[in-house]
Amino acid sequence: MKVLFVTSEAHPFAVSGGLGDVSGALPAALRRRFVGCRVVLPLYADVPGELRESMTFLGSFCVPVAWRRQYCGLFEAKTGGVTYYLLDNEYYFKRPGLYGYYDDAERFAFFSRAVLEMLPLLDYRPDVLHCNDWQTALTPVYYRLYYADRPEYAGMKTLLTVHNIQYQGKYGEELLEDVLGISRADAGLVEYDGCVNLLKGGMEAADAISTVSPTYADELTDEWFAYGLHGFLRERRGKMRGIINGIDTALYNPETDEALPCRYNAETAAAGKAENKRALQREMGLPERPDVPLFGMVTRLVAQKGLDLVLAGLEELLQSDLQVAVLGAGDWRYESALDELAARYPERLALRRGFIPPLARQIYAGADFFLMPSKSEPCGLAQMVALRYGTLPVVRATGGLRDTVTDCGDGEGNGFTFLTFDTGDMLNALYRAMALYADRPAMEQTVRRAMACDNSWGASARAYARLYKDLTGK
Repeated sequence: MKVLFVTSEAHPFAVSGGLGDVSGALPAALRRRFVGCRVVLPLYADVPGELRESMTFLGSFCVPVAWRRQYCGLFEAKTGGVTYYLLDNEYYFKRPGLYGYYDDAERFAFFSRAVLEMLPLLDYRPDVLHCNDWQTALTPVYYRLYYADRPEYAGMKTLLTVHNIQYQGKYGEELLEDVLGISRADAGLVEYDGCVNLLKGGMEAADAISTVSPTYADELTDEWFAYGLHGFLRERRGKMRGIINGIDTALYNPETDEALPCRYNAETAAAGKAENKRALQREMGLPERPDVPLFGMVTRLVAQKGLDLVLAGLEELLQSDLQVAVLGAGDWRYESALDELAARYPERLALRRGFIPPLARQIYAGADFFLMPSKSEPCGLAQMVALRYGTLPVVRATGGLRDTVTDCGDGEGNGFTFLTFDTGDMLNALYRAMALYADRPAMEQTVRRAMACDNSWGASARAYARLYKDLTGK
């Protein structure tokens, strides 16, 4: 089985968010399960110099971009046992940052087609082209329109993974022929709701669609979650599969994490977490009290992360004997409201603005509970990291949160969940968490159960390998 992982970003070359982490971790996990997986991404200006020095130039070729023909250089690099191909065009990619330019549609149309044009230059013929998000969604479209009938390409299968349906690559119809190189006769493949929608086109053309959690796959047929594509996806639910992402369990390991004042494992968690809690309280300026539950949040301070619920219920919550430590940045109104509450309740609420990785690790390790009341969450990473560190998540049961956190109500769960996007329901879950904290033996047993959860990339890789097998019959 040979897979070419097509992505607009990948660790360690260029990362702007979760997609880059997935693209760096999943291919390596697939290779450990005997799936040949290589990665292709653009050669951005942001690629670090030391990584550029390790690259090998394989050759160059021309890429049709509508009526233009653009140069593309092909470089190869190997890191972590994985082969990466980086496609070079300075006109499109020698710019700071990865996205957000006026010509992003043209930039990623070039990249999507260059992926296909480079294949004859390789000693590697993929069985599956695994594409990701709207930036690479034109690869399945171009494959269907221009390559599937050519002998050197015949038989390849295409898979498109949707990491967040909110970002669809929507543009005006005037781009069709002049920028994308798609004729009016084939326009129906990429048109939707009066515009060009690249993600829709990729999902239409691909042999299969995957999303980053089973629950999110179901949610995408609902108007609340699908950002206008619910009707389209209802008709294609049969070719859509949800596979939860994983985390790097070597990177996120409380037994070896150098950011922690005290390292621990499942057997030493009670003492280890107590020491990390004291250190976190000192760091955040909170009283060093082992007797009160400490709730942590590491989040973007935006509406999608449930900050409206937090602000609606936080003042009531702060009347209880507890502490809350928040690390994050985002919308000024949420930052200002949290600042104001922290000033009024300095012994119970502490806010640190920004994203500080060592402090994030200390919150994962030192908090007793981790609050994540997201309005929507395709997969979520923080709740899995919290479980790894023995910090029990309190989450809204949506997307990947529902798939990874089970409620302690039956005595066998690993956290606390609530269903409706409602302040009262969130507070109820928080109060139930506080009740568990008061029962120390039950709390310690639940912490051990949380730390035993398998959220590694190995489980995700096995699921993708099954999907590739179903696609190809191999």
